[in-house]
Amino acid sequence: MNKDKIHKLVEKGSHGSKINLLFDYAIMVLIVLNVIAMVLETIQDINQLLGSFFKIFEIVSVIIFSIEYITRIYISDLTHPSNSRFKSAIKFIFSVYGIIDLLAIIPFYIPFLIKIDLRFLRMLRLMRFMRIFKINRYSNSLNLIWAVIKEKKSELLITGFVTFLVLFIASFLMYYIEGSAQPDKFPNIIASFWWAISTLTTVGYGDIVPVTSFGKFVSGLIAFLGIGLVALPTGLISAGFVGKIGKKDKCVKCPHCGKNIDL
Repeated sequence: MNKDKIHKLVEKGSHGSKINLLFDYAIMVLIVLNVIAMVLETIQDINQLLGSFFKIFEIVSVIIFSIEYITRIYISDLTHPSNSRFKSAIKFIFSVYGIIDLLAIIPFYIPFLIKIDLRFLRMLRLMRFMRIFKINRYSNSLNLIWAVIKEKKSELLITGFVTFLVLFIASFLMYYIEGSAQPDKFPNIIASFWWAISTLTTVGYGDIVPVTSFGKFVSGLIAFLGIGLVALPTGLISAGFVGKIGKKDKCVKCPHCGKNIDL
């Protein structure tokens, strides 16, 4: 099989051949099964019964993901064109998908490469969850989500900055208002920051509440601000989805090249 055929097999594109779709679905199923296996491993009774199977499944999965990763490096001059194959490989390795692919397999290999504290292995196992993000490569729906986030990133960053600023101001206010009345609840600005997060996001756990009249007044204002600040990113993403879906409906495929053309 030449490089072009391998590229069409592993890289999602407009070619949409049956074997390409089969490859996409097979990888997605394997990723989902890996996440399910990771969850079941935490149930002691199931782990005792199927522990050996989980280990074998993990080895087989890592082999498949490793072959896929090496294959993508091999065809990187087609997916990430550059002056040389080495530069193309580097561009893929340090791309978003390249990093996700590496994080999906590296927890399995690290213990073989370097000796580390066994307690740290538990943290490495959490990295296996990165495999779920690999699905994004094969799913048009998830690609749409990422496209909307990328398109609205400037607005989302501004919203995030404003939210952080309001949280910070609220933390300062409540520390100086409630600190003397409740030194155990508002001992410092960091503790006040936790209160601000739970109030601004309208969660309100009730573990920390103001007792002074002025504190209650400020708390009410912050709670009202929270309704608007939480709605802002939701509205931005919703508008982005509507816009993307509208553009998608107006696109048709070119009969010659298979690419989408705006009407």
